[in-house]
Amino acid sequence: MAFYRKTPTETWSGRIDGNEQDLLRWHQIIQICEPENLPTLSNGMQGICIMGFCSDEGVRRNKGRTGAAAAPEVIRKCCSNFPMIAEHIIMADAGDVVCADGQLEAAQNLMAEKLKLVRNAGYLPIVLGGGHETAYCSYLALGQIPKKGELGIINFDAHFDLRSIDPAIGHTSGTWVWQITEDCKQKKIPLHYLVMGIQQYGNTKRLFEYAEELGAPYFLAEEFTNDQLHHMLNAINGVLANSNSIQLSVDMDVFASPFAPGVSAPAFNGIAPNAMFKRLLRHIILSGKVSTVDISEVNPMFDVDNRTARLASAFVFDIVQAADINAEYPG
Repeated sequence: MAFYRKTPTETWSGRIDGNEQDLLRWHQIIQICEPENLPTLSNGMQGICIMGFCSDEGVRRNKGRTGAAAAPEVIRKCCSNFPMIAEHIIMADAGDVVCADGQLEAAQNLMAEKLKLVRNAGYLPIVLGGGHETAYCSYLALGQIPKKGELGIINFDAHFDLRSIDPAIGHTSGTWVWQITEDCKQKKIPLHYLVMGIQQYGNTKRLFEYAEELGAPYFLAEEFTNDQLHHMLNAINGVLANSNSIQLSVDMDVFASPFAPGVSAPAFNGIAPNAMFKRLLRHIILSGKVSTVDISEVNPMFDVDNRTARLASAFVFDIVQAADINAEYPG
């Protein structure tokens, strides 16, 4: 079973320093609504919409450690005290889609329907997972938008997520990119895939070979060094230049476990969420081509002092802050 639920008002709460514009925090300005009735954006206004995908069924099928289904509420609470960035940004929370009784495919389809409404209302959706099966929902939503053109996927992840589907298992957190590549082949839609932060010990030889066959550039976690920054920016620019629409995905297991202990598949030697990573993230958002964002694999059950959830929430803030510079988003 899959169902939608509106976010409880009490989820967004926190400190109040006053009601003047320069004292406001997110919990004071966010508008809790449903995807069907998002606030109308007038000229000059930008919309950011947070939604949750409460699922770790794909992780369970992938034999990972479950618990990520509880992440959206925790990340929201970590976002509550952030300061308002700009008066012309409308912040909305359009609720959650919940995967129950193992019905992942139904939940993904329902989430895609909700995200389509968000995009058609002119908002940039930031989807909080949930396992990385979250990202397939974003693709399904973009696929329903007319005149999509060429699609680019930029994925910060320790894994390629290019495993083919086992019919006896179904969709998992590790199949979503393979599903997209197969769908794009059938529809003859050009796809540009870039993945950054790959762990050699977490991906089979076949996955590396398949990435090569696709012509998909990738960077290993060990390559996240300052002398590689220009190569990374060039690879990102290649995807941006050849894509009309960008799906940005951040799997929190790309980060080293001291920074992100609460994930479905921890990595002791992942990348650091340092200034270089934030520069890459900001560079992508500033392109103005990002149509959807998902942040996945936060697992509160294994987190330490909400360290991983707070890191994820910091990326939400960074994305909203960078989006402030863009006048509009592609449809």
